[in-house]
Amino acid sequence: MNRLSRALLGAFLLATAVDLVSLLAGADTGHLIAKPLLMPLLAGYAAAQGAPRALVAALVLGWGGDVFLMLDPDWAFLVGMACFAAGHVSYLTLFGRRRTSLPLGGLYAVALAGTVVALWPDLPADLRIPVAGYSLLLTAMAYRASSLGVMAGIGGALFLLSDTLIATGVADWPRLPGHDFWVMATYLAAQYLLTTGALRATRTPRAPRATGTAPRATGAAPAPGA
Repeated sequence: MNRLSRALLGAFLLATAVDLVSLLAGADTGHLIAKPLLMPLLAGYAAAQGAPRALVAALVLGWGGDVFLMLDPDWAFLVGMACFAAGHVSYLTLFGRRRTSLPLGGLYAVALAGTVVALWPDLPADLRIPVAGYSLLLTAMAYRASSLGVMAGIGGALFLLSDTLIATGVADWPRLPGHDFWVMATYLAAQYLLTTGALRATRTPRAPRATGTAPRATGAAPAPGA
């Protein structure tokens, strides 16, 4: 890791600490300053590490979602959700055709159906279809993230958990103590793990596929009777 990468990663971790401590302390100013810095710093770190463009794009789109969700107008929530949806498409592009466990996909499908059915009656009518569509895309990303390894897979699951917490707030369900802290903590852990997992996976060369034909030995002794 070069100096620029270390500096950007350190700045991201510092901004993360400031943001989370601010949320715990109820210091809105600290949160408003730190949150818009988070994804640009993580995207810069990824770019400095030679990350694929799809990963950098996903993080930049996450920054757009972060910023719009900080605004008050109702339309800003939809634009922020659209930014995150585009980010999930970028992640899915990054994952490509790598294999993923089918049983895991079944578990994610059950989780998706259960969450949408449970939230549906309590969501505002104009948000039901957008939230359901977004949830489908998010769940697909979370499932496919495991194709890059355990670290990215955990990141995908945490992203799903973070956005589910947001959805329960939109549905006006009872909130956990420190709700905003948990939303951001799971979200930042998700983006960091997805980034780290993707960087590791894209640096590791894939093993060549077996052809089913054993290589011929060189310099082997002739067969008896030759």
